[in-house]
Amino acid sequence: MTQRAGSGLAGVDEAGRGPLAGPVVAAAVILGTDFQYKGLADSKALSSRKREEANLVIRKTAWAWSIGFASALEIDRFNIHVATLIAMRRAALGLPIEPGFVLVDGKFTPKLPWPSAAQARADENEPTVSAASVLAKVYRDRYMRELDKQFPEYGFRQHKGYPTRVHLEALEHYGPSLAHRFSFRPVREACPPAGRLD
Repeated sequence: MTQRAGSGLAGVDEAGRGPLAGPVVAAAVILGTDFQYKGLADSKALSSRKREEANLVIRKTAWAWSIGFASALEIDRFNIHVATLIAMRRAALGLPIEPGFVLVDGKFTPKLPWPSAAQARADENEPTVSAASVLAKVYRDRYMRELDKQFPEYGFRQHKGYPTRVHLEALEHYGPSLAHRFSFRPVREACPPAGRLD
């Protein structure tokens, strides 16, 4: 990867604000002027196969990329909004080259040492943010598949921690695991008053 200090637009996006378990994951990407891939779009608009394909192309050919996340414990300590900004900041600061500007999907930007702005639906309109969306989603899905090996009774491989009927029924039957977000009401209601042991 060629080092280009202070150049390029970095896109930042997250995956996993809504699930009841697992981390919130953010990615930062600087595509660069020579990036070419026609199949790039917001991760939610791509099939799983297309996301994996795009993820591979981005990791191989983008100028720079980085992943950051905030754990379920951090989500419980700070709330999901603050934890999301923490994950985004970690992703942006993890870039191996400095961006000239950072564009974040949504309404809020984390505190960063570079000029930055938030833009609603940037993941649909800005390729570098779409790329970040793909990396964050693929990384988080893989993370949840690994969690499924530790806690197979919850079906994380299937629903990735989102509050599906299967997940809610497992919560009711087994109670929450250490991977769950105890500050989220369905989890809180499924556990004893003591909650997680810090």
